[in-house]
Amino acid sequence: MFDFSPTPEQQQMIDKAAAFMDEYVYPNEKHMVPHRGLPDEILKPLQEKVKDLGLWAGHMPGEVGGMGMGFVSLGLLSEIIGRSPIAPYIFGSMAPDAGNSEILWHAATLEQKEKYLMPLVNGEIRSCFAMTEPEVSGSDPTMLQSRAELDGNEWVINAHKWFTTGAIGASFSIVMAMTDPDAAPHERFSMFIVDADNPGFEIVREVPVMGDHFAGGHCEVRYTNCRVPKENLLGKRGEGFKLAQLRLGPGRITHAMRWIGVAKRSFDLMVEYSTKRTTRGKTLSEFQTIQNFIADSAAEIEAARLLTLHAAWKMDQGDQARKEISIIKFFGAKVLHDVIDRAIQVHGALGITGDTPLEGFYREARSARIYDGADEVHRMVVAKQVLKAFKKERVTR
Repeated sequence: MFDFSPTPEQQQMIDKAAAFMDEYVYPNEKHMVPHRGLPDEILKPLQEKVKDLGLWAGHMPGEVGGMGMGFVSLGLLSEIIGRSPIAPYIFGSMAPDAGNSEILWHAATLEQKEKYLMPLVNGEIRSCFAMTEPEVSGSDPTMLQSRAELDGNEWVINAHKWFTTGAIGASFSIVMAMTDPDAAPHERFSMFIVDADNPGFEIVREVPVMGDHFAGGHCEVRYTNCRVPKENLLGKRGEGFKLAQLRLGPGRITHAMRWIGVAKRSFDLMVEYSTKRTTRGKTLSEFQTIQNFIADSAAEIEAARLLTLHAAWKMDQGDQARKEISIIKFFGAKVLHDVIDRAIQVHGALGITGDTPLEGFYREARSARIYDGADEVHRMVVAKQVLKAFKKERVTR
């Protein structure tokens, strides 16, 4: 029997975060610069207020300045933060920095943690993550063509990457490249830390994409005979895929709960507008079609929320929850899109203007079905897990 009612401590966290959102986050959304986020003169003071409230870096342990909480608590906080595109920056939990800090926490040496992790978690610097390549399918990372060769005490990296989120203004990147071509497919790749001022690191361009909300853009980058010290290897040689999973599972929990926040805010806007907008002598909320929109959205949001909290609960028990994480990835992305779409429809022409956040939400939502694994890949993962369990149960019987 699952009970996801917040504990007193969790409820206190939720209340503090919600009050902060009302007082400081929503009023500052108007200052957001597309693809750049908030100006530092607004962002930095707000980040300090969050730290003072004890709500900073919910994904990280207390030893490095985070909140040190489990995945369910992280999900509950992410649901609040997700209601605004600028909130993850303000709360110190924005991708790719959040995922990179998780990798560094688990795999970095003491020297790497001091140089890269601590300033990253503190919000003093930003980072980027380079894995996807334009020449190969993003859904099959074993096909990546990047290479890293050991030459004396240096690794020489040659790679062509894109959708390297946050590259503009980042202090360093974490790049995945092949080091052992003769090893098993998932043991061929390693990760490296590359400082942004390395002469072999080049930002080719910011790739124009749907949506506004990522500081540093989504960039095409090249690593050309990029030499890094031998000690810039992150973790052990051949552990690239293992380290990637350290960021992807928790990241999908965070994404899915943020999507709930976006969907709930869109839902609230839809309900509020439907009760005050009149046509043909009635409010929109009195029409059955609009009532269906409201009912379907309420049901779908609650289903996605409970599925996500269940996945988070399993992870708190030490389970990898691969099936559950894949379910929330494709199901949550669809709920996100459908709820925003209905909210726009209820608002009519107003919904496609910048006078509400809905049109921005809608453009961001489309990419949710692609990043961190396309929907089709996650459906395949779920199907394989179900079939495997079915066959095992049949043999047991």
